[in-house]
Amino acid sequence: MLDPISASFCAAKWYNATIWLGSGQTTSCHHPPAHAIDAQAIVTNPSALHNTDQKKADRAQMLAGARPQGCEYCWRIEDMAATTGTPAVSDRVYKSKIYPIELLHTAAATPAEQDVDLRTLEIAFDRTCQLACSYCNPAFSSTWVKDIRNNGAYSDLHSDGRNHFTHTHDSAQRYTINESNPYVDAFFEWWETSLHRTLQELRVTGGEPLMSAATWRLIDWFRNNRHRSTTRLAINSNLGPSVDVSRLIHSCEGVDVEIYTSQESVGPQAEYIRHGLDYAQWRRNVESLLAAGITVHCMNTINALCLTTLTQHLDQLLAWKRIYGRDRVNFTLNILRFPSFQSAVILPEALRSGFRDQLAAWLAENRDSVLLHEHEINHCLRLIDYLDVVKTPHSNAAELSMLRKDFGSFYKQYDTRRALDFAATFPGLSDWYQTLASGAV
Repeated sequence: MLDPISASFCAAKWYNATIWLGSGQTTSCHHPPAHAIDAQAIVTNPSALHNTDQKKADRAQMLAGARPQGCEYCWRIEDMAATTGTPAVSDRVYKSKIYPIELLHTAAATPAEQDVDLRTLEIAFDRTCQLACSYCNPAFSSTWVKDIRNNGAYSDLHSDGRNHFTHTHDSAQRYTINESNPYVDAFFEWWETSLHRTLQELRVTGGEPLMSAATWRLIDWFRNNRHRSTTRLAINSNLGPSVDVSRLIHSCEGVDVEIYTSQESVGPQAEYIRHGLDYAQWRRNVESLLAAGITVHCMNTINALCLTTLTQHLDQLLAWKRIYGRDRVNFTLNILRFPSFQSAVILPEALRSGFRDQLAAWLAENRDSVLLHEHEINHCLRLIDYLDVVKTPHSNAAELSMLRKDFGSFYKQYDTRRALDFAATFPGLSDWYQTLASGAV
């Protein structure tokens, strides 16, 4: 499908975007680093929220068969085939196959410098969030901001080149909640004039988007203008405290809406990783949405901690599929790269092998079930190979010894700040963690 166009073509560079309106940044999917949007360009051309000089340069590279550096995640997945002997399906395939083949050829025939209309868009209005997940940071969570303001910077983290945990990332929220934001204004102008006619899907993320007034403004637009647009509305939500699921269900009556929630483990482990979460409440909220006829997609961020109960979590998703239908509950396994010291690849070989075998056994037991979609099976296979083959989170990651040292240092501070207990919560990792936390790597 893609190779006849070029060996590095990905339709996401043309038709998909994530845009953070709080910081005025964008990217083509969740893998490449974000880059700045030209604030002057959006005054006369709101579509410049997506059609940036950076993306146009990346499009030119892809049309020439070259690999844009920011897309390294997919190249790493695809290059695993040289070791495993089995082709690995990267996300550029999944992010291209959602569009008609005619659109792929249209992109290939469009000059790289030309503006194009989005088909799928993920938008974040601000970083307001009631959780402070361990792999998140102040750029995406106001609760993380409070941690840093109240307790100061995390110290002794040498591999965190992006300084996720050393400051409050004020550039991520350039405007206060009650202040006019030109990026938000440009989005709603673009939405009203043309975007609502070209988008297949609009996904709202955050922070926690259901804590943002702009999200409810958008939901109201869909409810009051349901015949003006064929765009599907999707909302990312942690479904945790402060999320009014009853209001959401009521407000979305008659609206084509789906919910994407984040989870990758169960019980105390889930509450530790996604600090501030009430796991039992999360389950109730998912079940309320499913009972109301709303499809739920579960995005699993695969990190070093979640593997301890990942298959139990997948069992829960299968149970919901049996009750509410195969297509009503979907999942993806998204491999964490940043912060690198929380990557699954830093685990000792024995632990990695154990978790790999555990997932392989789960898949062997369930892959012939009619409940699993092809992409869910492929994501499991990809993670199994990843745990077997890949030794570093990404090409610029620090040495393994430094990553492990930072892992111990981070969670020791995380426990102190949050009144948590790593060793008690993850007994299977306890001995290894205690060695790291003591500074003996």
